[in-house]
Amino acid sequence: MDAFYASVEQLDNPSLRGKPIAVGGSENRGVVAAASYEARKFGVRSAISSIIAKKNCPDLIFVAPRFDRYKEISSQIQKIFYEYTDLVEPLSLDEAYLDVTINKKGNPSATILAQEIRQRIFDTVGLTASAGISVNKFIAKVASDYNKPNGQKTVNPDEVIAFLEQLAIRKFHGVGKVTTEKMYQLGIFTGLELKEKSLEFLEKHFGKSGKFYYNVVRGVHNSEVKSNRITKSVAAEHTFDNNLSSEIFMMEKLESIASSLEKRLKKHKIAGKTITLKIKYSDFTQQTRSKTMPYFVSNKALILQIISELLYQERMKNSVRLLGISLSNLNTEQKQFVVVQLKFDF
Repeated sequence: MDAFYASVEQLDNPSLRGKPIAVGGSENRGVVAAASYEARKFGVRSAISSIIAKKNCPDLIFVAPRFDRYKEISSQIQKIFYEYTDLVEPLSLDEAYLDVTINKKGNPSATILAQEIRQRIFDTVGLTASAGISVNKFIAKVASDYNKPNGQKTVNPDEVIAFLEQLAIRKFHGVGKVTTEKMYQLGIFTGLELKEKSLEFLEKHFGKSGKFYYNVVRGVHNSEVKSNRITKSVAAEHTFDNNLSSEIFMMEKLESIASSLEKRLKKHKIAGKTITLKIKYSDFTQQTRSKTMPYFVSNKALILQIISELLYQERMKNSVRLLGISLSNLNTEQKQFVVVQLKFDF
């Protein structure tokens, strides 16, 4: 979907259409959860400070999020997907992979199917979507950003290598900002320059990810579209309206976070052995502290006991703006993916 949260707000409130808006945060506090395309022109994007966003775009309008509404529309969109195939792998409320090799419409053209699906979405919910069509998930994902918003890009089998060779390395899915900078330092700016590096070179500089980069630039990515994604971790987080500087106040907040986490664990009958405390400081630096137990944990009291140990493990280096708890090393490999919504104060 194109700027999903912001587009929903503009859909429901016509006075916001054509204007730069940010979902989440406020003029003096918080973090942007999503930005309209009008705001993105000014460098406003998700996960940046609201203060910086407002500085970049003085006319920016902040809108409180309505996740129930986003989930409602997401559900309508996913119903459309299942009209075409049962092989749907949701990544979030606004994105999914579809395998249409064999589809319910009997149409051999994935390009035409993508056009139909995008039109169905627009006719049903009034929002635009973009699509990437290709031989595997990696290339389709990269292609989906190629003609945004409200467009699509098909990379046919005989076009894959040329497409990847000319692609800027920063546009490779899975290559983040830090990795991009490292690749620049190594003289890698395009797919072609990445392809020229040996497997040994890439593994030396990027560890296990080196093999992934070596393969994908050659069009090799064998991950199937999984209609039931395996849960690897369950988490709950909270960004605070006011920074916390006392561990006592932090424990009060962590108790509430642990309660939310416990509800999710019980709902999906999940337990885990590794408990991780996530701390984001007021200067936006981030730290995690983990402990692995010899047994599975899902009870709030036990989680809090371990979290307390992790919290007091060392002194805080600054005031804290975000706390989170996650559980991994889970007791099942058959559960469906659990969507965890990040919470903010607005």
